[in-house]
Amino acid sequence: MGKQSARKPRPVETIETMKGAVMNDATKKAHEMFTQGSGKAVETMTLWADANQRVLRELAELSAATAKEGVRLYAELQQSGLEALREAQATAVRWQSTWQEAPRDPLAWYQRALTDGVEGTQKWFRILEGNAQAVTRTAERLQATAEQTGKGIQESLTEAVTKMKDVYAA
Repeated sequence: MGKQSARKPRPVETIETMKGAVMNDATKKAHEMFTQGSGKAVETMTLWADANQRVLRELAELSAATAKEGVRLYAELQQSGLEALREAQATAVRWQSTWQEAPRDPLAWYQRALTDGVEGTQKWFRILEGNAQAVTRTAERLQATAEQTGKGIQESLTEAVTKMKDVYAA
């Protein structure tokens, strides 16, 4: 019996201490899950913020290119308009001198007036054709820029989705 009294009795685990150990373990797991979830959420927000920044940069470049093309087209059309105005003034001056010749030789006057009218009409159509070509060139350049912007946006979003898969695969 002496031996038994020398030994210290082992504390008996109570239900309360077992509950505390289980709760402590559950709390640690919950904290770990919360930390992982928070980290993934922050990484996701960072990833999408970066993707949005790249998309907005692409759209800003498209807007700048569109404005530049608009100014270029306006300048071409303005130049064409000034050319048409100069031509109209020159035609008016020619017609004024032609009217003075009309009583002397009506047939020559009629022929000259008809020739001038046809030439003037051809010049106007060339000006209109030039304007149409300028608009077409501008539309083609804008289309190319828009396609390039679309590809850039698509690449940015594809990259973001790939990174998102990597974040949530881990």
